[in-house]
Amino acid sequence: MKSRLILLLGSLCVTINFSRSHEDHDSAPENVLYGVRATQSTTYLNYGSADNAIDGNHDSEFSHSSCSSTNRQCNPWWRVDLQRHYRIYVVSITNLNRKANRLNGAEIRIGDSLEKDGNNNTLCAKINYVPAGQTAYFYCEPAGVHGRYLNIFLPRCRSFLTLCEVEAFGAHDPH
Repeated sequence: MKSRLILLLGSLCVTINFSRSHEDHDSAPENVLYGVRATQSTTYLNYGSADNAIDGNHDSEFSHSSCSSTNRQCNPWWRVDLQRHYRIYVVSITNLNRKANRLNGAEIRIGDSLEKDGNNNTLCAKINYVPAGQTAYFYCEPAGVHGRYLNIFLPRCRSFLTLCEVEAFGAHDPH
């Protein structure tokens, strides 16, 4: 209970700091995924498009065409090309409203490489658990991670990678 309270207070401080920064500076952390396109290793059915995860819709019901999903496969991945370099501080992910464990073990990686499907980029965070239908925040400590590509990679076989919304908060970082 005490550790949850500390985590909640820490999250609140980061949120307040982002809000204050946005009022005071032009380079405040922003959701850098607006206006970009996403891709993924495969696409499940017609309504599991990679772009569904960055459409601004946090609906966690897959049948509403608001989530991306790969087919069941080994090492599924999802990626955005940010088109320029950013320093990413926080990544938020909204999970599917059922089968919450599908994201367990996924890795958020940021960098400049497309080799190995971006799996060799810098690890921002590893996803241990996101409750079904909820949004979780992952912090790229201590000072953010720099890169052009944001990848979410699930290193296991016979798995779907389903993301209902992904947001990445950072600032332009000229290389």
